[in-house]
Amino acid sequence: MDPITALLDAPRAQGAFLLRVAMVPPWSVRIEDEAPLTVVATTSGSACYVPEEGDPVRLLPGDLLLIARPDPYLFADAPDRPPQAVIHPGGRCETPVGASLELPMRQGVRTWGNAVQGHDTMLVGTYPSVGEAGLRLLSVLPPTILLREADHRTGLIAVLAEEIQGEGIGQASLLDRLLDGLTVTAIRHWVESPAKRPPGWLGAGADPVVASALDLMHDETAQPWTVASLARRVGLSRAGFARRFTAAVGEPPMTYLTSWRLALAADRLRHDDTPVFRVAAEVGYRSQFTFSTAFKRHYGDSPLAYRQQTGS
Repeated sequence: MDPITALLDAPRAQGAFLLRVAMVPPWSVRIEDEAPLTVVATTSGSACYVPEEGDPVRLLPGDLLLIARPDPYLFADAPDRPPQAVIHPGGRCETPVGASLELPMRQGVRTWGNAVQGHDTMLVGTYPSVGEAGLRLLSVLPPTILLREADHRTGLIAVLAEEIQGEGIGQASLLDRLLDGLTVTAIRHWVESPAKRPPGWLGAGADPVVASALDLMHDETAQPWTVASLARRVGLSRAGFARRFTAAVGEPPMTYLTSWRLALAADRLRHDDTPVFRVAAEVGYRSQFTFSTAFKRHYGDSPLAYRQQTGS
């Protein structure tokens, strides 16, 4: 399992908050939804993305933007346009002074905006949660990844634009998968860009031996791995494997594996009521005591306290 797949397999948005946004100028919307990951694809007209820090970016039809931070930002027809609406967590929409815009801005099934057929239209999908495993990936991504239409050949934008207006059996799941596809397209483009070298483990796939070791850690997490057993599986000496892995990933094999195991465990504790001893075993700990000690060292709380605080 590669890191991008791990992100999308982690607990995240099921029935993602996904809308077709249709606007007629002048328009401006401030986003304060605190979503850790947002995908925007422009389908007609244009839109200005205005971050809190940094220069505005104008999006044209076919452009794809991945926003990998929960910080507030603005979308508007012009970068200096004062906001007319504010989007809060959960998709709640208000005017800048707090009046509800839930009904006036709704234009039909999964369509939101100030016009049914707007000049400027976008597909906007948000992942309200990506889990601890997903946060590991987002932490090494840049705040935004922009793909111009000429930089990608995906037909997913057109398919999503068609499907988002439909209803039927499995529609929500289909939309989730299409949104995932756009997410993968953006991240893969950034990872494979010759002008950049992704940091740490995200770029370690360029070394086939290290990539194989990462696949083993991700796919067979419950195995009682040691540096020696991983080295045997990838055909290197213990010392040679440790050096090669550390050079490519930026941390020793067992340090990486421990962080990965604990991230998976945190997601299980957050999202279901599996007994702690079983969670420990599923992520490779034979002793619940050893697991609890490692978990508290990493997250600051025991597994039970973490579960209580995060709502499972």
